[in-house]
Amino acid sequence: MVHTYSDTWSLNEFFEGGSDSEEFATHLNSTAKNIDAFRTKVELWNPKDVHNGVAELVKVIQEFENVAKQIRQAGAFVSCLQAQNTKDKKATELKAKVTELSANFQNVLLEFDVKLTTINEDDWSTIMEDTFLKTLRFVLDERRERAAEKLSAKEEALITSLSTDGYHGWSQMYDLLVSSIKIPFKVNGEVKHLSVGQAANQFSNGDREVRKRMFVEWEKAWESKSDFFAKTLNHLSGFRLNTYNLRGWDDVLKEPLDINRMNKETLDAMWSAISANKQPFVQFLNRKAELLGLDKLSWYDLDAPLGKTSSKMTYQEGAEFIIDHFSKFGSEMADFAQMAFENNWIEAEDREGKAPGGFHTFFPESSQSRIFMTYSGTPSNVSTLAHELGHGFHTYAMRDLHLLNRNYAMNVAETASTFAEMIVADAALKRASTKEERIALLEDKIQRSVALLMNIHARFLFETRFYEERKHGVVNVEKLNRLMEEAQVEAYGGALEEYHPQFWSSKLHFYITGVPFYNFPYTFGFLFSLGIYAQALEAGESYEEKYIDLLKDSASMSVEDLAQKHLNIDLSKMDFWEKAVGLCVSDVEEFLDLTKY
Repeated sequence: MVHTYSDTWSLNEFFEGGSDSEEFATHLNSTAKNIDAFRTKVELWNPKDVHNGVAELVKVIQEFENVAKQIRQAGAFVSCLQAQNTKDKKATELKAKVTELSANFQNVLLEFDVKLTTINEDDWSTIMEDTFLKTLRFVLDERRERAAEKLSAKEEALITSLSTDGYHGWSQMYDLLVSSIKIPFKVNGEVKHLSVGQAANQFSNGDREVRKRMFVEWEKAWESKSDFFAKTLNHLSGFRLNTYNLRGWDDVLKEPLDINRMNKETLDAMWSAISANKQPFVQFLNRKAELLGLDKLSWYDLDAPLGKTSSKMTYQEGAEFIIDHFSKFGSEMADFAQMAFENNWIEAEDREGKAPGGFHTFFPESSQSRIFMTYSGTPSNVSTLAHELGHGFHTYAMRDLHLLNRNYAMNVAETASTFAEMIVADAALKRASTKEERIALLEDKIQRSVALLMNIHARFLFETRFYEERKHGVVNVEKLNRLMEEAQVEAYGGALEEYHPQFWSSKLHFYITGVPFYNFPYTFGFLFSLGIYAQALEAGESYEEKYIDLLKDSASMSVEDLAQKHLNIDLSKMDFWEKAVGLCVSDVEEFLDLTKY
């Protein structure tokens, strides 16, 4: 008997009652008390007492894990509340409380990290011989090194405290502004006011007039609040730059590279390989324009479907398709996906009032995931659903590890999600029953390459140039628009007729405070996963165990070491990246061959 899957999630098993949950209020109070208890433990810990050092450090780390789980549980719950209903004002208030708790916790961790730096190397090596601590060696070494590069504990605590109402406050302001945007759009003769998420779905509409009308309204909506968005972006970047300046950091990429555990040489090699291989993708965009009867594509044509495809799936069909094709790669991945669908871990209903985009979040105390998106049945929707399930499987694979060894960087996180997405995209291609359908699905697959190798490149070019401008003062709306359009022209190889200068205001990723330069890890994960995927195709189901081993290591070594250990490759050389881009180019070549006259 086939299980019927619901397209709405369940949150009550965490805290019943949503944003009015008394149980959640109790959880927040308990978390605050436990943070205070953790602070006392850290203050009383004497790192120079080598005799008792191991036992005391273990106790501090155990307490750290308990509190961190509580805070992440709370953060995940609030994120879900805000996403499912952008009008939930109580959820916004709760978000502020969680942010404050997190800041308090970070202040205690600052003191803990500074104390780690006071242990001399000989004593540290002795302490790290402990069986338990040895498993956390990479992460603890990393904390020591990062603390040594920062300001004093008191100064860093001050920055963290001020960030609650400053840095993070501006990010929350952006969320509030976006939730207030309603885009008027005529559907079947009736004007409806769509949420940002619903409006964005129209860019994959098969009717160009519909896409064009939406783009006009889309630009108007973001432009109407562009002064607010510009102010928000300038304050976020200003806070970040001032913090870097105080720490003596000249390069704005230092922190994102550290967070992603990767070297500048690796990032440069990746972008160099992409820049050197743009022409095939320009050819693809030109061919797509021809097929749509256009001289050149505009921004709102990028997601336009080509030809007819019978691959549009209901939510139930999409779920079954994903489970089926995950199972051909490995049983654990398929079982995880089925568990997520059966237990209502996914919010996919297409309705008003939802936040735009999609995400995966993890509830560590419950060892459960939740996935958010808006599903309308397109091939891209199915791929997005698989993508977020990939994130979920990553956390599931690491479920038995200590929390410190589960904090993987974003670039590696995108590897697992993109890997899952590829399984489904290739499966959809093989399922195509006609040439026309194959072209449509192949085009959809290539669109992901265009997004990751061109769109994300534009975001990276924009951000790096914007930060250089911001060092000299506030950057106004006109300059932001110009920087954005120049970046898009360069990243897309001049292939478009009309660009999206307001993109800087409409893209959430520029306003996320948790991870600076949020965008380039997507491209890293995409190309890195191609290498893994190629090996998986050769090995079949037997590869799943090796894949899980890689995921388990993903938070306890640099990406360069991870690639060397599990794939035997050097990420700082262009060779690997060019081969990875070449796999994307092969899709383009097939597309050009299928569509030639």
